Amino acid sequence: MTYKTLLLDKKDGIATITLNRPEKKNAMSPQLHEEMVRLLDDLRYDDAARVLVITGAGSAFCAGMDLKEFFTDLKPHPQEYDRIWRIATEWRTRTLRYYPKPTIAMINGFCFGGAFSLVEGCDLAIAADEATFGLSEINFKLFPGGSVSKSLANLLRPRDALWYGMLGRPFGGQIAAEIGFINKSVPAAELLNETMTVARELAQKDPWALKATKEGYRFSLEMSWEAAMSYSSAKEMELVLRQGDAWRTEGIGDFLKGEYRPGLEAHGSKKR
Repeated sequence: MTYKTLLLDKKDGIATITLNRPEKKNAMSPQLHEEMVRLLDDLRYDDAARVLVITGAGSAFCAGMDLKEFFTDLKPHPQEYDRIWRIATEWRTRTLRYYPKPTIAMINGFCFGGAFSLVEGCDLAIAADEATFGLSEINFKLFPGGSVSKSLANLLRPRDALWYGMLGRPFGGQIAAEIGFINKSVPAAELLNETMTVARELAQKDPWALKATKEGYRFSLEMSWEAAMSYSSAKEMELVLRQGDAWRTEGIGDFLKGEYRPGLEAHGSKKR
């Protein structure tokens, strides 16, 4: 399938999705939202895509919502506005958050407004030092609406969320890492290599164990202690069935044979 607003590249088990509206700083249009939903659904069942990396074309990662196409052009069409709004919210939050494969945001440039939810929805996020982040809604008399306020509440400390949300001041990659919005920031010249190094490492892990790691964390946030313990036990038994008990017979078994050190290396790493 071809896409007008997205580019897709698959190599070494890594699917790189590039938001491809560089003339609009990769602002998210209704068409981009619809295409992203289809692409994420396709990659969900693609064995050649073990890890997803999302980035932007040109000098921007994503400038947020396309203000004209989303807020202005859809204003006379409330039903269509509601449909696109639900699609836009769903894929950046619930779909990415509970996606069965690891996802990484590779933030190469401008990252504003609605793009914050895209970043928060990904499991990991790496940015260029030179990237520019900002919640500019307050500057045009709005607020971080839709899913953005929830994304801020999920990741940031109250003082940081309100500081940047109320002032609308931009900040760079290093600050984004310091306040915990992303995992790390590196010079722009190193961004691709750093991100792909992480992606390749993830692609070598057991996919069912990665899925269980994500789900164990995500769902435990919503559970009581007792429910979380029960869920963890159930996920362990699921892995036994999915892997044919490989985590015990191979993972632990090969460690006991002295074939590798799980605290320092992945199972099978010496065979690759």
